[in-house]
Amino acid sequence: MLDPVSRVRRFNRAVTSEVGALDTSFLGRGRPLGAARVLNAIGHGRSDVAELRDYLALDSGLMSRFLRGLEEEGLVTTKPHPDDARRRIARLTAAGRREFEAYETLSNAQAESMLARHSQPEALLAAMDMVAAALGRNRISVEEADPRGEPARYCLGEYYSELSRRFERGFDVALSRDPDAMDMMPPRGTFFIAMSDGLPLGCVGLKGTGGECAEIKRLWVAPAARGLGLGRRLMDATEDAARKLSIETLRLDTNSALAEAMQLYRRTGWTEIERFNDDPYPDLFFEKRLSPDRPA
Repeated sequence: MLDPVSRVRRFNRAVTSEVGALDTSFLGRGRPLGAARVLNAIGHGRSDVAELRDYLALDSGLMSRFLRGLEEEGLVTTKPHPDDARRRIARLTAAGRREFEAYETLSNAQAESMLARHSQPEALLAAMDMVAAALGRNRISVEEADPRGEPARYCLGEYYSELSRRFERGFDVALSRDPDAMDMMPPRGTFFIAMSDGLPLGCVGLKGTGGECAEIKRLWVAPAARGLGLGRRLMDATEDAARKLSIETLRLDTNSALAEAMQLYRRTGWTEIERFNDDPYPDLFFEKRLSPDRPA
């Protein structure tokens, strides 16, 4: 039986081999993986060179070498930022755009082939999501979003599906006190989504009324990202937003089947109170008074 460290190293070797990390010609396009990743990131809209370097976790010397090589191939141009000459902007040329599209096609085909070879592709994807979330936890961002947008709808759909599985009598959003989207948008409230390299991993809503009291709604974290402190980050962002909206009291309801949520609320200063609505699904109700300034 392999020990944990040996199993991690086995996983690393498998991934390195599968993605061709050591190939001198990644996906047969004539350049190594590092240069291909730079080209890919620029193609996906990451143009600021400093931000690009941070996103790819490259030192400045290596980034410069990759960019110089791509420029010599006629795939990329770099110019000073129009508003700040100390910064540089990278753009794909027409040839670079064609090369980016070729990589996209080959990478998609590689991913489809990997999934097709596995008898349980959904289980494989779930494992990949968990690994990606764990390795990229420092790059997960919590962003204000439109609760009517596609990422929000995805999160809420996953949230409702999970409630249907976990509640003894299932869950029907039509029977719940589903908040109106306008109540979770400024100036009444807000909505946050946790994003990891394009994948939504969690959400939470602040349902306001224009008064001094508001509700926390629809806190959800993807199973693949649990244990990373993401629920706490979402709640902290919501409390900060509530203070900016001059909200003094927050309330929420939950169901005792959601043990992780109850533990989070009790650890972070929420107090259990009497029922304050007629929603048929919650059986526990909490309140939190906000101080004007968030403690350090």
